[in-house]
Amino acid sequence: MEEIRRSGPSVEEAVEAALGELGVSEQEADVEVVQEPRQGILGVGAQEAVVVVRVRSRPDPVSDADLDDQAELAADFLEGLLERMGIVATVEPAMEAGTMYVDVIGESPDDEDMGLLIGRHGQTLESLQELARAVIGQRLEVRPRVVVDVEDYRKRQLDRLTARVRDTAERVARTGRSEKLEPMNAFLRKIVHDTVAEVSGAESSSEGEGVDRRVVIRPLA
Repeated sequence: MEEIRRSGPSVEEAVEAALGELGVSEQEADVEVVQEPRQGILGVGAQEAVVVVRVRSRPDPVSDADLDDQAELAADFLEGLLERMGIVATVEPAMEAGTMYVDVIGESPDDEDMGLLIGRHGQTLESLQELARAVIGQRLEVRPRVVVDVEDYRKRQLDRLTARVRDTAERVARTGRSEKLEPMNAFLRKIVHDTVAEVSGAESSSEGEGVDRRVVIRPLA
């Protein structure tokens, strides 16, 4: 069985790097998280995520029951975290477009606490996602497949991103000129790759390292 071991600032980036070198999709591989990332204190004790990715012959989709277990655990964790933070909100798992979300919903549309949970450019939301992922991985010993969202911020972000990427890919296919997108995290890059794959005459790949990693959309050779 072909396998590769890679590290990165996050589990997603380490997995993406390994999948790219193996030339397979996530559905064609088994992922073992050897080490979760850790920020450390003042840079001391920091560690990157480490994964081992093994190619397998057939997809092994996550069952609905497994996703429900992951979502329930993430919801319990987030409810406890919000309670300790003194934030009143509803946490609800919900399946949408094939993705299991764990939604955090405030008491009112203009709830300032929800803005704090999202953070500038979604950075705090990304931290909540990583914390929930770590809890799921440690408790269930599986690769987490749920997505944490706050007031549909991520869903709106994905809708805008998908529309923009589709327009860009169609333009690249029409003009024959490659275009680079702005740096983005592994979750968003996967959305970009999936969207470009639906556009005839265009293809995509990732380049760069760490926070500078981005997607390049090219005309299909």
